[in-house]
Amino acid sequence: MEGKKTYLKIIVMIFMILIFLIPVALIQNLIKERVQTQQEAISEVSSKWGNEQTIAGPILSIPYYEVITDKSKVTRKIIRFAHYLPDSLYVNGTLSPEMRYRGIYQVVVYNSRLGISGIFNSINLEQLKTPMENILLNDAFLALGISDLRGIEEQITLRWNKQMQGFNSGVGTNDVLASGISTHVRLSADSLRNGSRFNLNIELKGSQSLKFVPVGKITQVKISSKWKTPSFDGAFLPDSRQVNAKGFSAYWKVLHLNRNYPQSWTNDSYKINDSAFGVSLLIPIDYYQKAERAVKYSFVLITLTFLLLFFVELLNGVNVHPFQYLLIGLALCIFYTLLLSISEHLSFNVSYCISGVATIGLITLYSRSISGMKQISLLIMGVLIILYGFIFTVLQLEDYALLMGSIGLFVILAIVMYYSKKINWYDIKII
Repeated sequence: MEGKKTYLKIIVMIFMILIFLIPVALIQNLIKERVQTQQEAISEVSSKWGNEQTIAGPILSIPYYEVITDKSKVTRKIIRFAHYLPDSLYVNGTLSPEMRYRGIYQVVVYNSRLGISGIFNSINLEQLKTPMENILLNDAFLALGISDLRGIEEQITLRWNKQMQGFNSGVGTNDVLASGISTHVRLSADSLRNGSRFNLNIELKGSQSLKFVPVGKITQVKISSKWKTPSFDGAFLPDSRQVNAKGFSAYWKVLHLNRNYPQSWTNDSYKINDSAFGVSLLIPIDYYQKAERAVKYSFVLITLTFLLLFFVELLNGVNVHPFQYLLIGLALCIFYTLLLSISEHLSFNVSYCISGVATIGLITLYSRSISGMKQISLLIMGVLIILYGFIFTVLQLEDYALLMGSIGLFVILAIVMYYSKKINWYDIKII
């Protein structure tokens, strides 16, 4: 093989490798579009069933008049709200997950049964620094924050001390909660001094996750479910948890010292949702994420395949035309579209095997027709099996993916360097 012709082929091969970054980028965009379509499907189902739910409260709010005198010495009464959080809050609940489908996409939704109880200890009204006649005790109300009211399945009844009463939609004031339900409660001198107990049961639908805001001075939450792949997230992780083949159970205990707002305040001085914690119900297989990770190795795969063909040319006297390099590169790119499309219907591992076998088989048969030598085609097949097997192994690893990938690339580079020493790059002769 003439030296100038070989150097020209090297330049063309490098140019083609760079050109193939364009279809690889298009495949990455395709994956992002499919992810967006999946999210739209999830949003559509969630909007009809119930979105992610966050429970905040209950919170006791007492309206009062604040007397303001302006520069013109005109006195006005403006209504304000004092907000009190429970001294103890206990939540015990179960999640019953279900799978819903929108086209080919899976969406996890759930029904929940929650028991919420606690106590408000003595309420200190002196901190309001206003006469008692300005405090509207008869208009006090208890509000429970629920992020998506469409998830409520049954009427909710509150037991306040010994009194039973129902809730109404709305939270009375947007100082603390943006969405939820509320009910007026009776506050007497005795309840202000000795405290009030409450409990309620709620059946709530939602999707993907359920979170709680730790409004209690001591907040204890216990949740159990048959879902096998939970993810505990938010501001606090569980104090104890158990995950097995039968499902999961988790227990949180959060103190008021762990969050950044007090037990009582006036108006909209604090926002509480940043302290929410809970559980997300994960779908076990995220094939889009694995497909995206696989595409990241496409440059290495194309480069090594072209390098293998080039070494076959030099060491075995086989002449491969640039157009044939182009066809093999396209086959390597189509592997990823096959992987993406098949994995939407079958498991990722099965899809990878099908796409890999199809691609390796196609390139092997084509290389046999190019070289006319069975040994060379088997060599190419063996190397491709090793490369695809290596990438598959790395994709299965999460914590050690970077380590294994780095070691593997180092070994591959060492092999390339070893075989390249057989070539005299000055006159392109086999030595």
